[in-house]
Amino acid sequence: MGNRKDFLFIGDGRDNTVKRFHPTTGEFLGSFVPSGSGGLNGPRGLLFNPVGNLLVSNQNVDTNVPGNVLLFNGQTGAFISELVSSEGCNAAFAPRGIILSNNNSLFVADFLDINNQPGELREFDGSTGEFLHNLLHPDFFAPFFPRGVVIGPHDGLLYVSVVNIFNPLDGWVLRFNSETGEYLGEFITSSEENNLHRPEGLVWGPDGNLYVTSFRADPNDNDKILIFDQMGQLIDQIDLYAVGESRAFAQAILFGPSGKLYVPISDVSNVPAGVFTGSVRVYDVDTKTFDEIIPPFLSGGPLGVPFYLTFRNTDHATLRYMEGS
Repeated sequence: MGNRKDFLFIGDGRDNTVKRFHPTTGEFLGSFVPSGSGGLNGPRGLLFNPVGNLLVSNQNVDTNVPGNVLLFNGQTGAFISELVSSEGCNAAFAPRGIILSNNNSLFVADFLDINNQPGELREFDGSTGEFLHNLLHPDFFAPFFPRGVVIGPHDGLLYVSVVNIFNPLDGWVLRFNSETGEYLGEFITSSEENNLHRPEGLVWGPDGNLYVTSFRADPNDNDKILIFDQMGQLIDQIDLYAVGESRAFAQAILFGPSGKLYVPISDVSNVPAGVFTGSVRVYDVDTKTFDEIIPPFLSGGPLGVPFYLTFRNTDHATLRYMEGS
């Protein structure tokens, strides 16, 4: 089985590291990328490229320096280079999710620009980091703040989660042609029926459905993972807690070994934060039950503010877990 040699990697925004864990037991195996290596300051999207090296989108939080994408040795975690530069007019100011297509295009969801202006969906050369272009969205009339990206394993389209920082109840999943960059419209739009709010993490499951994180509207709501079919219709949801209980929310999610859904519980406020912050849950999506394989920070766990995650066996385009890779 692939998970015998695989590891789970999670970016921790508290100490600016990428930490490594056993994929099924959650045993902490140390910091794979040390704190601040290569200037790492706000790790977000993670993926291993086809030659096995680790790409990390880096936000350079609380500085005036735009973000970048850093390249690390996939075996040792040593810093190799700044793949996408933080300099120039096409630098990603606040990079979040990243995807590397099979055509070697690196798509970066640049969440926002300076002074909270709308962001961009940027395309770079996956080998050289050269800027290619921004993907335009001419028929989308709301402020464009992209957060998560994934390529559909069934159709090859690029799916992008988008929020509106000026209205916390808004949320969309948009589609683009991953080869031409053509905007293909809204796949999912927030509504009273689907309760999609401020989505970020999105991933296609082994069942062919799209799983998307959604944040609560108010204290009478809860944070959850919404499940949509291939037509964009809501078919189910996984509640991360019952309304009125201690809050638990996830920025990013990912399927891993044995078809289980890995959910790091995050909080972007200062640590210590929520009682579940820093834990990692592994869900059986059929029963909606979970095992907590990594304990919360307040219970002695090693993660302070977990964001994105990856495995060595995660496909760099579709984010599918490749058993036995």
